Amino acid sequence: MSITIAPFDAADPAAIDEAYRIGVAARDADEPDFPPFCRRRLDGMLRHPMPGTVTLWALARLDGVPAGLFTLDLPQLDNTENATVELIVHPDQRRRGVGRALHEHCVRLLREQGRKRVVGMAVSALPGGPARPTAGAAFAAAMGAQPALAEVRRRLDPATVDQTALDELLAEARARAAGYRTVRWHGRIPEEYVADIAYLDGRLSTDAPMGDLTWEAEKVDAERIRGTERALAARGRRQYHVAARHEASGRLVAWTLLDVGPSADWHAYQQITIVDPDHRGHRLGLLTKIENLRYLLAEEPAVRAIDTFNAASNTHMITINEQLGFRPVDGWTDWQFTL
Repeated sequence: MSITIAPFDAADPAAIDEAYRIGVAARDADEPDFPPFCRRRLDGMLRHPMPGTVTLWALARLDGVPAGLFTLDLPQLDNTENATVELIVHPDQRRRGVGRALHEHCVRLLREQGRKRVVGMAVSALPGGPARPTAGAAFAAAMGAQPALAEVRRRLDPATVDQTALDELLAEARARAAGYRTVRWHGRIPEEYVADIAYLDGRLSTDAPMGDLTWEAEKVDAERIRGTERALAARGRRQYHVAARHEASGRLVAWTLLDVGPSADWHAYQQITIVDPDHRGHRLGLLTKIENLRYLLAEEPAVRAIDTFNAASNTHMITINEQLGFRPVDGWTDWQFTL
């Protein structure tokens, strides 16, 4: 039995095809309720990495058969001692040393790049929830990684939303939000808002619970925001935004984002929701999330599932999400490996 590992990039269509087939098989086996593994997303990631990030790709073959891959992201603007990894082994090739070989190759690259730690995620079942594979968490522990942050994925079925209850929540939020008004847009952030959005986006890495992750504040400016927009557009993401504008200062002080991918018009992700600490207590998070939910569903009527991830300790955001109708599906753990 021979395992070989070789890097690949956007100029290697045969390797990309092999990586895509591995991704499809793993998604179908491990997370069948997720949208299909997306070829456009894969191509976009290879050709248009996130700004301020160098991404390394490698493909493993077992006796010449495509068996696994990893994606290693190396931040360049901040967190320059850190990395994140997604490691995938084809279901038919598991328990044959492929994952360990990919891990060892990843560690060599991390040492070459001067990195001290790497973070990856693994799914787990929740009590009463659907079955989930245990191999990811067991593998991370066997490699010496430590569980650093517990998260929970929740899903909203828009067809089950109590619209009368939502109306009441929205009216309550608007009553508490005197002195603020909401604005919304689809796609590219208007130029007048981009500096405020950069500030709010940068707060996420300091305001959101990070558990035991060793992760410093991210440096986000307008240029980085525009680069992220271009990268996500290359992946085919369709984005819907609602923000709250503080009338007295003219600044955006709260912001939430929903997006839909190209491979499944029935599915959306609830992404970032953030409120400037100086403007909390006015129900701006609830206000923007409800308005954006209705904005998305008016523009994307095929959506029938919306997923969101929260740190298990983020009780404030979990309360808001559950008020909207999000319900737990499965657990996710950020595992941190220290060299």
